[in-house]
Amino acid sequence: MIITRTPFRMSFFGGGTDMLDFFNKYGGAVLSTTFDKYCYVNVRHLPRFFDYKNQITYSKIERVKEVEQIEHPAVREAMKMLNMEELIITYDADLPARTGLGTSSSFAVGMLSAFYSLKGKYASKKKLAEDAIHLERDICKEKGGWQDQIAASYGGFNVIEFSNNSFTVRPLIIEPNRKKELNDRLMLFFTGFSRFSSEIQTETSKNIENKVQQLLEMKSLVYKAESILVNKETSLDEFGKLLNHAWELKKSTGPTISNGKIDEMYLMAIESGALGGKLLGAGGGGFLLFYVPLDKQDDVKKALSDCLYIPFKFEESGTEVVYYAPEEYHTYKEENKYE
Repeated sequence: MIITRTPFRMSFFGGGTDMLDFFNKYGGAVLSTTFDKYCYVNVRHLPRFFDYKNQITYSKIERVKEVEQIEHPAVREAMKMLNMEELIITYDADLPARTGLGTSSSFAVGMLSAFYSLKGKYASKKKLAEDAIHLERDICKEKGGWQDQIAASYGGFNVIEFSNNSFTVRPLIIEPNRKKELNDRLMLFFTGFSRFSSEIQTETSKNIENKVQQLLEMKSLVYKAESILVNKETSLDEFGKLLNHAWELKKSTGPTISNGKIDEMYLMAIESGALGGKLLGAGGGGFLLFYVPLDKQDDVKKALSDCLYIPFKFEESGTEVVYYAPEEYHTYKEENKYE
């Protein structure tokens, strides 16, 4: 049995510039972190006492005889990609899916890590990120960028840069007390509704050439934010104000990014003392993140009392195998090859 634990991510600046069509032409950059909310993937081989050969448990339970019959596209294609057979796969998570935290990519990374471990193979964080990108973007044809798979695999607070069909991950060196101060000033709220990221990304990616200037400015904010964070002489409040500017830019890149309800929630938080914030992920729903001075946090909680407040801490580990108990296994075909 293998159990992996993979964090969710929050992206602060540069979202959208991690789209392949954009960054291959203009270059891209994202500033993001992972935090202490996770998905767990449990994988083991299925005992041969049943009339099915694979069981997958997520929001539903699938029991099938052949891999091709699996409805979940990422599970089906990942099993085919790594030649996996006769498995029980169970998915659990601390937070709901389709909420802007890169949950599907965290699942993909954690599942691939579990598959490699079950086969007794080591896969580096770079390998897991690349395989998850290939699985979701090339094989499953899901619209979106590259940042989620990379953040989930590597973990930590990073500047991720994109160009020429590749990426680099540069850990952001922030003085520990300053990093804690930033963490203490960030507040996460669940809006109560979710959406399919791929649908938003499909709309956002249309006519990308018409949005180049906005995206290039969003990319430049990554480096402005980095400068704020690493310069101890600069007030962290500037980070919050920059978030507000970035949110206004992001809304201008597509009509499905926000809606009346989200705009209302955002305004209530600003009027209650938040200096800036953003909707995490592609848009349309999910989690709102705000930068709020400590003396205004109770006011913001009251203003957003209809939303669920989620305390969190930054994390540094990325995906991990938290339980490893390999088992001797031979495929059904191997065991019956002499019949």
